[in-house]
Amino acid sequence: MDIINKYFPELSAQQNAQFAQLQALYEDWNARINVISRKDIESLYEKHVLHSLAIAKFISFKPGTRVLDIGTGGGFPGIPLAILFPESTFTMVDSIAKKIKVAEGVSEAIGLQNTDFAIGRVEQLKEDFHFITARAVAPADQLYRWTQHYVHAKEEFNAKINGYIFLKGGDLKEEYKALKQINKKLVIEEIPLSNYFDEPFFETKKLVYIF
Repeated sequence: MDIINKYFPELSAQQNAQFAQLQALYEDWNARINVISRKDIESLYEKHVLHSLAIAKFISFKPGTRVLDIGTGGGFPGIPLAILFPESTFTMVDSIAKKIKVAEGVSEAIGLQNTDFAIGRVEQLKEDFHFITARAVAPADQLYRWTQHYVHAKEEFNAKINGYIFLKGGDLKEEYKALKQINKKLVIEEIPLSNYFDEPFFETKKLVYIF
């Protein structure tokens, strides 16, 4: 928890309590359904929770914002963001039912009221959203192709234009090239997470914003 308080010192008592419960909850779920590697569970707050919260360093979602988290796995980045932005809603989707079971169980245990969950392919959804997030799920061009019709084109009230916020790593030139082939008008911004966090883990990590 110390690493969360280091970068987010103004959490409410409730938010602190919710974040503090995550370690035991994920350890318990992980013993039954392996969603996080045994090595990473020991670094849960750095490699999963804080990594997810990089999005909160980039944008502070305003009340009423609807966010779709694709390939959420055990609930990342959706659950940490839902704790931080209780007046926004987070829909978490994964094609693997047992992963959604974990995310749903954690969300319920910490009392989140702003989450919902869907099992299956993201193409089957019927709502629209202001932002779409994903963390190391698939190439950005694939994610865009699957979900471009879900981004609400008209209702703009956040500091950033509605679009995509992906957490990725590695060389992304080919993904950007493929995105431009789909839509030449897309704007792509890449931000190193080392801009936000000091830990060595983040030196190769990036936030990619597409609109």
